[in-house]
Amino acid sequence: MTKTSLATPPPVALTEPWSWKRLLTAPVFGPCVALVLATVFFATQSATFLTGPSLSLILQQVMVVGTLAIGQTLIILVAGIDLSVGTIMAFGSIVMAKLAVDSGLPWPVAVGAGIATCTVFGLVNGLLVTRIKLPPFIVTLGMLNIAYALTHMYSAEETVTNLPAGMTALGETFAIGDTRVTYGSVLMLVLFGVVAYILGGTAWGQRLYAVGSNAEGTRLTGIPVDRVRLAAFTAAGAIYGIAALLLIARTGVGDPKVGLTENLESITAVVLGGTSLFGGRGAVLGTLVGVLIVGVFRSGLQQMGVGATPQILVTGILVILAVTVDQLARRRNR
Repeated sequence: MTKTSLATPPPVALTEPWSWKRLLTAPVFGPCVALVLATVFFATQSATFLTGPSLSLILQQVMVVGTLAIGQTLIILVAGIDLSVGTIMAFGSIVMAKLAVDSGLPWPVAVGAGIATCTVFGLVNGLLVTRIKLPPFIVTLGMLNIAYALTHMYSAEETVTNLPAGMTALGETFAIGDTRVTYGSVLMLVLFGVVAYILGGTAWGQRLYAVGSNAEGTRLTGIPVDRVRLAAFTAAGAIYGIAALLLIARTGVGDPKVGLTENLESITAVVLGGTSLFGGRGAVLGTLVGVLIVGVFRSGLQQMGVGATPQILVTGILVILAVTVDQLARRRNR
């Protein structure tokens, strides 16, 4: 057998025949059931919950974290983790805003520079993990602090206002019946679709799963494991840059005080969506379901008059339950 033939293993998951057993054991099945049950529950508690405007608002509220979670999914699939997603996004948004407002650059150039900046952060994270062999947890924890400090130093602690209209266009809405939907929400859904296709329909996507499942075994087949991991971190950085643009579109300003809560929220969404923190198992569409679960719970609890602190409590319980289920599933499959 040649090295080339081993380097591109067939997408086994795509060739398996459909069956109820396969459906019930799919990582995304449990999160989908949880999402449906949560939606039904909150619909019984509020007459306005299951309406177009309410559901559109949930999409708007999760579009930034959802986009960040796409990048986080790529990294977790290769058995990594990124604690710096939110602060990298915040720095990217400040770069975009200040270049457009203070430096007077055309807004497409400023946006491109912001996305490129986030991509470089992802590349550096990947290089430290793959070349220096540092643990992803330590690397991204350090990068969290670096990006946070750079954001506050570059912005001088000031919010950037008077942004060009083009930079906030994704926050505009269009009508579907009596419901207003933001272009940013649509962009998030498109990104989920594109990444789902890449993961399920390309050799690179299959390699991400292979590296996350068994890095040493994958290396022995001739697949450049470090290169796959580096590409995952770099691609995730570019996606954080898109999230930075969505953040600006949603808030209308460049705010240096954002980004700290999104780090854990993105991990929460990935875990709730059924992706294993140990890598190699999961789906980005599951992450979409995880993001929606968080959005549904928060919106539903808000409509029931529950305060912010209990909402955080519920989110923490959901994360522990999801990780517990994942751990039990791994033990059963051994």
